[in-house]
Amino acid sequence: MSQGQGGTPVLILKEGTSENKGRDAQRNNIFAAKLIAEIVKSSLGPRGMDKMLVDTLGDVTITNDGATILKEIDVQHPAAKMIVEISKTTDNEVGDGTTSAVVLAGALLENAEDLIKENVHPTIVVDGYRKASNKALQILDKLAIQVQPTDRKWLVKVAKTSMASKLINKESDMLAALCADAMLAVAEKVGEEYRIDIDDVKVEKKPGSSLRQTELIKGVVLDKEVVHAGMPKKIENAKIALINSPLEIEKTEFDAKINISDPSQIKQFLDEENSMLKTMVSKVVDSGANVVICQKGIDDIAQHYLAKANVLAVRRVKESDMTKLGKATGGRVVTNLDDLTEKDLGKAQLVEERKVEDDKWVFVEGAKNPKSMTILVRGATQRVTDEAERSMHDALMVVKDVIEHPAIVVGGGAPEAELSYQLREWANSLSGREQLAVQKYADALESIPLTLAENAGMDPIDTQVELRSKHGQGKKWFGVNVLAGKVGDLEAEEVFEPEAVKQQIIKSATEAANMILRIDDVIASSKMKTPPMPPGGGGGGMGGMGGMGGMGGMDE
Repeated sequence: MSQGQGGTPVLILKEGTSENKGRDAQRNNIFAAKLIAEIVKSSLGPRGMDKMLVDTLGDVTITNDGATILKEIDVQHPAAKMIVEISKTTDNEVGDGTTSAVVLAGALLENAEDLIKENVHPTIVVDGYRKASNKALQILDKLAIQVQPTDRKWLVKVAKTSMASKLINKESDMLAALCADAMLAVAEKVGEEYRIDIDDVKVEKKPGSSLRQTELIKGVVLDKEVVHAGMPKKIENAKIALINSPLEIEKTEFDAKINISDPSQIKQFLDEENSMLKTMVSKVVDSGANVVICQKGIDDIAQHYLAKANVLAVRRVKESDMTKLGKATGGRVVTNLDDLTEKDLGKAQLVEERKVEDDKWVFVEGAKNPKSMTILVRGATQRVTDEAERSMHDALMVVKDVIEHPAIVVGGGAPEAELSYQLREWANSLSGREQLAVQKYADALESIPLTLAENAGMDPIDTQVELRSKHGQGKKWFGVNVLAGKVGDLEAEEVFEPEAVKQQIIKSATEAANMILRIDDVIASSKMKTPPMPPGGGGGGMGGMGGMGGMGGMDE
């Protein structure tokens, strides 16, 4: 609202709309983003704590995976939502480093706030940050250790580092080897590079036994049982028909009436149905198949004939599993039974129904050249198994990152400390206020090793001083050895992470911080029928988040 010439008020915005301008808007957004970083901060690193999230239905999730935490909590504030987005992006792109990305974005904003208070214009901060992030990425490239994409020992080390901060770290030796083997099996060479589709490794989970029982299956696990009791439960040297059409007689689309004048016609009619089903089954059996995996239904009579022919059949299998079976066994999914020939059959050493706790599952194992694998994750309880599955996802993703982008760095906050040191040196060569922004960027990078140290109960100030002095002496792989509780050389401890993860953390955190810094006006329109709240009011319980009151009406 502003005054017209004659002092009459001019309404531009609809009644009930709140507007936050300039400093207020920025302070408000930065505060909200910092709060999000505070939530996940304590879960960073091997000594990080877990969060217990309870949703409206009372379902409990226990995790320390940044992306999962932020996905499960319902964030209202628009600036905070942007921070949640970067954790999602990092999770989709590289799978690990979600907590670090959020912590870094929070630190960048906190440091920018100091500059803005000293009257440095936000645009200058944004430019300085952008330059600093580009420089950081260049330095990171020089720092990275180049490895062979198929070198299993590096892949195992990287997977172990990813698991170090998770609940499954006790069994990380065994599980890291599983991850490396699974990914190497499904990697496809394109020219000089390797490509991996993460969906080729399916992670199934089942609570009820220890993590040590987790196994890698060269093939696919179907959470279905064999359809008929009379069928064999185990077939070796399986020839598998993958069928996408129902082994049933389809009902007609329109109502059909059959006039029967003579009882013998009923029998004839039923016999006709029978023989149609029998023909269907014989087409399958004639192709040489001894296992049928069907995406649709299988009629009872067809089941009977299949059982007589000693064929193991599974029905109503998910389409995604059919695709995986095709990849794993080399079979072709057939839509029309008339087309089924021996060439279309997939091959596996063993198809067997096994009892997994209370359920019966069908295991397709020992495929010749499997381009699709399954990791069956076990755990003592449902919560443990869920978290183990999330951790396996992260570990599989980091192995994929290294195979596709074969460069690694040492973990434990060492690369961030080194980047911070080199950026400070570089800042001295800049002039004007940009230099301040680059220095603040360098400080923000230090927040990662310092948070690791804090979570391990170390003194953050001592850690910072020691890290700076070690990096000043050119010891580039010195970081926070969380388990020993001191600053040390982490290359010796074999803590390694993919360079791709670090790149993604720097890119996404910088972009999110810059986006929030550029906002100088928040206009929130009211969608509520209640009288509009005064801007800044109504946020009674939310100390320090004044100006959010008027946003109560914003929905997702």
